[in-house]
Amino acid sequence: MDDFSRECLALVADTSLSGARVARELDNIIVQRGRPLSIVSDNGTELTGMAILRWSQDTRVEWHYIAPGKPQQNAFIESFNGRLRDELLNETLFTSLNHVREALAIWMEDYNTIRPHSSLGNLPPATYAKLSASEMQRDGRCATSRASRPVPLHHRAINAQMKPGLYS
Repeated sequence: MDDFSRECLALVADTSLSGARVARELDNIIVQRGRPLSIVSDNGTELTGMAILRWSQDTRVEWHYIAPGKPQQNAFIESFNGRLRDELLNETLFTSLNHVREALAIWMEDYNTIRPHSSLGNLPPATYAKLSASEMQRDGRCATSRASRPVPLHHRAINAQMKPGLYS
């Protein structure tokens, strides 16, 4: 999942997922989206082995593991996993691995392109990801920068001690 756009970048179903398989899937995402600066994950065995350590070093992608037993440190993915589980996995009796893969692809397409997210100004993640900073400014939301927080649209918004009516 892309933390910025909330896009689901891949859903992989198989009989088992090794670190080498995860690394191949990450390589596919990089081809499509570019190299991320960092990845945050839990401490699952497929994410803590030598294959992922080697992949992280080879690609120069920083890997950050959340503290064991602290899923709130990766809240976006925990929320996403809950939705996926409640809306698809717990509600569907899958008949084959291909059935699972098809259902995941349909669900991911809906999640990324149709479903509005309140944290993204009620836009679907794919639409939000395509917006430029100037478009975001024009429609009244905040401008973005390389910083982790929004940049005020107007210099007066920086002054935390503004008095009501002073600038009206």
